Amino acid sequence: MKFRVSREKILEELQLLQGIVEKRTTMPILANILMEAKGNNLEMTGTDLEVGFKTKIEAEVEDEGALTISGKRIFDIVKLLPEEQMVSFVEKGDLVMEIKCGKIHFKVLCMSKEDYPTIPEAKFEKNINLPLEKFKEMIDRVFYAIAQEQRYYLNGALFIVKNKKIELVSTDGHRLAYTTEDIPDLIYDGEIRVIISKKTLAEIRKLDNTQLDFDLDENNLFFRSGHRIIISRLIETKFPNFEMVIPKNNPIVLTINRDEFINAIRRVALLSTERSRAIKLEIEKENLRLFSSNPEIGEARDEIEIEHQGHDIEIGFNSQYLLDFLVSVESPRIKFELKDENSAALMTPEDDEAKHYLYVLMPMKF
Repeated sequence: MKFRVSREKILEELQLLQGIVEKRTTMPILANILMEAKGNNLEMTGTDLEVGFKTKIEAEVEDEGALTISGKRIFDIVKLLPEEQMVSFVEKGDLVMEIKCGKIHFKVLCMSKEDYPTIPEAKFEKNINLPLEKFKEMIDRVFYAIAQEQRYYLNGALFIVKNKKIELVSTDGHRLAYTTEDIPDLIYDGEIRVIISKKTLAEIRKLDNTQLDFDLDENNLFFRSGHRIIISRLIETKFPNFEMVIPKNNPIVLTINRDEFINAIRRVALLSTERSRAIKLEIEKENLRLFSSNPEIGEARDEIEIEHQGHDIEIGFNSQYLLDFLVSVESPRIKFELKDENSAALMTPEDDEAKHYLYVLMPMKF
């Protein structure tokens, strides 16, 4: 194998592959990326057996071939090469890759392509095409509520595809984030419900094309953006029935200035207990009083004006969980709906009457 590529082009793809290849693994081959030179392209693939990434760039291919090389090592080498230079790769005998750039010369030990896992191929025949930037915005609205625990089905977001509409839902058992977008050009007869892993969503956030194509088979999900494809193993468990969790007909409705609420929470949370991050909200007439205490440090209070419908109430929440939603919202004012001190709260942007984005948060004993 022998080829030349632009240092900038290969570096960009190697950077994306860093999020995929395993740094610590019992299978050394998973720390490698598969490099295949054929035609006028260099194809590169990385996988951890759960998530895979395939990409290709233009290359001056003199001799076709394929082998695997340490993903981190080749990235570190190319990153330190001079900018705007061509880089030469030549496969030598005994699985050695020679890398040259001007007077710079490396020889790196590699592994055979035969040892590399087979990556599933996508056909993209369902014609499900999504606006990438809009989908990335949806991911941002639910990403923080994805769990990291043994309940595998919570370690991702539920992705729902309907005719002219898509939805994303995440929950960690303490809160739930839901968002939906209308996609007028999406024509699909039926409904798809699949769980996309947190790692896959993180990799999709790094893509920078305008369109995201989606496909699936019985074992895998496929996402294509330009010359890049993400392959994700299907999480074959059932997501919780989120529709039943969303509270309705709440008698207490608060309308709060978002920035004032964020600043007050941050101030009061300074003296909350480190483990629970709990703060108490006291709603009375047109005022919202915030309170926290820590036996080892002291206590903090703050107060802001609000619009208030319904009876007075005292209720506790995890301050970080409140902030996670508030900082993801662009609306200057948010609606905060409550039933009682033991029931889940519903938070939405005030200007989102159609409930395209909502957040359900369980209270805490304070």
